[in-house]
Amino acid sequence: MRVAVLGLGAEGLRAVESLKRRGHSVYASDIRREIPAKPEGVDLDLGFHDTEKIGAADAVVISPSMIKTEFMERFRDKLLCRVLEGHRKPKTIVVTGTNGKTTTATMMAHVLECAGERVLLGGNAGGGFEGYTELFLRASEEEFDYLVVEVCDMTLEFASECFDIDLVVLTNLGEDHMDFHGSMENYRRMVAEFLKGRDALVGPAESDGELREAPRLLRTYSEYTGPLRVEGGFNRLNAGAASEALRYLGVPEDIIREGLAGFEPVRGRIRSFIINGAYVVAGKTDNPHALRAVLSESEFDVMFIGTPRRSEEWRLRILDEVAESPPEVLVIFPGLEDTVDMVMEYLEGLEIPSEVITVDDPDEIPGMVLEFSRKYRRIFVGGNGQDRIIRVQEKLEEISSCE
Repeated sequence: MRVAVLGLGAEGLRAVESLKRRGHSVYASDIRREIPAKPEGVDLDLGFHDTEKIGAADAVVISPSMIKTEFMERFRDKLLCRVLEGHRKPKTIVVTGTNGKTTTATMMAHVLECAGERVLLGGNAGGGFEGYTELFLRASEEEFDYLVVEVCDMTLEFASECFDIDLVVLTNLGEDHMDFHGSMENYRRMVAEFLKGRDALVGPAESDGELREAPRLLRTYSEYTGPLRVEGGFNRLNAGAASEALRYLGVPEDIIREGLAGFEPVRGRIRSFIINGAYVVAGKTDNPHALRAVLSESEFDVMFIGTPRRSEEWRLRILDEVAESPPEVLVIFPGLEDTVDMVMEYLEGLEIPSEVITVDDPDEIPGMVLEFSRKYRRIFVGGNGQDRIIRVQEKLEEISSCE
């Protein structure tokens, strides 16, 4: 099959890899003349989209950010999610919101598999999955009973176009992707539009106003009270969302309880370790809402914070949360990009009464945690940079297992 991939951000690059892996012929293009990573083994155009090549393709993969462009209207019938139909057959649950999406979706998939169901779990490439194209292709190759999809708040319109959605699970709404939404009011309106006419499950903090009025059927959830291996009240809310959604799907209570009790934390999300008797917490907390949830449950003597991309200044607001509960020592490391200079400038305006240290190489962090653990009792590693935080978690696990 000849496939045109328009837009080479995270989603487009993942789409190219998924298609190449299956032997499809790929034309890829991006309106930018320079992109961070150029795909190999494809017919590539940068700076423009060649409409003749797109028109000659059997299917088109379009970046979710291009959902309202003329390309979307012109090539709608050629969209891969329309050419392929396997992903429209399983019962489809979409998990969206600001935080907790990956954990909630993975919990649901885990319990459904415990119940003997064939489950395809995935989501947008920016969230750590292999991307929407991989879902469309996998569903066309294998038979599944359930499709559980994590949907980023910036791709809601794309999901409406490409999936037949049976249930929407909304985890929470917080300050994230403000460069895209502009305001929390805009974000809420977009979510309300997405929920309109659908069965939806929302948390206690979001079950009012337009979010209550939009769905066809509204159900709410609260904190899960059964045994869990994941930590924190925020994860009890994630488990509450998963368990209520599973009840909606008709999964027996005993299977829900047993499945959630055996669920292991998702890589990169909040985990804790005991090192030299110190309590060490590590996990991605890349927006103010996420860090606030962690700091509401514990204060820390030492905090390591990963930096955001230069284009995402709004993520610096996580430092406002640090200022509300300042540690004795604050360590800044390159997270998504090396923007330590930008963070240090922002910190000058906050006047946090902490000793501030900068780190050039994130691989130094586990050794620093080990050293700090000899003096301090509570240490946190988070902020931006999921891949780097995962590497830190893996080293911390090695260190803690040796004690």
